[in-house]
Order: sequence, then structure tokens, then C-alpha cells
Amino acid sequence: MVGANPATSNVTTTIKTFIIPVQITITKGTTKTVFDPNTVLSNGNTVIKNTTTSPVFDSTTDYVQGGVDIGAAQYLDAYQRANFWGNVSVNSNYHVTLGTPTVRPTLKLSPPASKGVTGNPFALGTRGEVDITWFDTQLNSYLTRNAASITPDTFPIFVTYNTFLTSGGCCIGGYHSATGAQTYTDFDYDSAPGSFSQDVSAFSHEVGEWYDDPFVNNVAPSLCAQHGNSLLENGDPLEGYTNYGGFAYVLHGFTYNLQDLATLPYFGAPPSTTVNGWFSFQNHTLTVCQNGG
Repeated sequence: MVGANPATSNVTTTIKTFIIPVQITITKGTTKTVFDPNTVLSNGNTVIKNTTTSPVFDSTTDYVQGGVDIGAAQYLDAYQRANFWGNVSVNSNYHVTLGTPTVRPTLKLSPPASKGVTGNPFALGTRGEVDITWFDTQLNSYLTRNAASITPDTFPIFVTYNTFLTSGGCCIGGYHSATGAQTYTDFDYDSAPGSFSQDVSAFSHEVGEWYDDPFVNNVAPSLCAQHGNSLLENGDPLEGYTNYGGFAYVLHGFTYNLQDLATLPYFGAPPSTTVNGWFSFQNHTLTVCQNGG
């Protein structure tokens, strides 16, 4: 997992973070459709600005879960504190936070016709649809070119706008992965209310999973393997709920949607591990290794 051991540490771990806007241009005949995360939204902020000022980075929200004050924190830091509340209630200065992100120049990608199209999935309006294997190859090429500054002790975050990834069909709102020691994530910021990847919902999902399974190899107990939940991917169990178990938080005059995440008792740990013995940060109904919805 990312950060220090909450049973023995009482300090803050801060991860140096990069934001890389990814502009996608889909060409069909003579028509070019551009999906640009530098687009200005209805609240006057760009997609990137709305991301960097969201509760994923902002630490001013005080999270009170079932009457227990987790503290003012970034959303995923609050989740992780609740996740290990049996220790954190004693080691109260324990935090794992994302550093103030450095926004890098926009990465501009134009997938070939066989790898990128426009569509109208879920009747959301015009969206880009890009093959995930082709897309991931471009991200890894970028990371290789920038390896002098983006190092394994940093967290690069790629951001697309109104663009889903595909793998034999649509739609994927984001993913996290690792190449060697370098971890990274991508998410789609969707502008449509109610979309499963609405604003930073997919972002909170992927960062939450990165916290607990950064290299996509953190194996849960054998019981979970029997139910198809063998990796400690804490966002996936909530996918059966509306908007993947999203909860609304108002910050800076904007309503953000952040996904709930399963806590360690879902993966077989004792309920005393987490706040209130809950199986998810927002107390959705889950049982050991059995998804909700």
C-alpha cells in the first residue's frame, strides 16, 4: 500500500504528484472532434482546475462517518484513515496525502481510425471512445520520455475529458497501473450529471485503488479469490450502486461526486480494523468479498 504503516507510524506521507492533461482528437473523414481537458466548464473553471481544487486534493473538508470525526483531510486520505481507524484513532497524526499537483503541458493524442471513434454511449452526448491498449502504449511512451522528472516516488495522473476507453466494447472511465516501479493512473472527467465517471468520481475510484493496490498485485485472502475479488481493488465492489456508489460534496461552490470505497473488512479483515466496523467508507451494504448493488 502507499504510505507508512499506520500501526507504527504517526506522521504524514506526502506523494509528489503530476497532472498531465490529455487532449484527444478523433478524425472521421474531414471532421475533427477535439476532447480537451482545458475546456472551461459552467462554473468558469477548466476541467483541470476543477480537478486540482476537488476534495481529492483539497484537505479542508471534515469527514464525520457515523458520528466519528475522521478529521479534515483529502477525500482518499480520510478514507485511508477510516480504513485503519483501529490504529489511526491512536496514531491520530497518520495521513497519506497527494502533494499540490504540478500541471504539465498537455499531451495531444490523435488515435488512428481503428483505435478511436466518436459515439453516444449511455445517451450522454458525443464522447470519444479510444482503445485502451493503444492509449496505454502512448502513456508509457510519455513516461519513458519524461523519466528524468517523473520517477517511481511520484504519482503521474493523466486526465481526459468526455473520453471513454474501450476494450472489446465501451466504456472504461479510468484505470491505474504500473510499469516496473512506476505507478500511474488515468481517468475521464465526464461533464454529464449522473454519468458513472461524472466529474471526479472515476478519479476518486482510481486513486483509492492506487492507495491500496498500487502495483495491481496486492492479493486479498483466498476466500475473496473464490468470489472473483482476489486483488485489493477497493472501488470495484461498489460498481453495482448508482453512480458506482457516488456521494456528493460541495466545495468552492461546485458539487463534486466522489465514489465510495470498500474497507478492509470487505476483504476479510476484522471489523475492528475500520471505523464503526463498516465495510465501506460511506457504509454501503457489503459482505465479505460479495459486491453490493
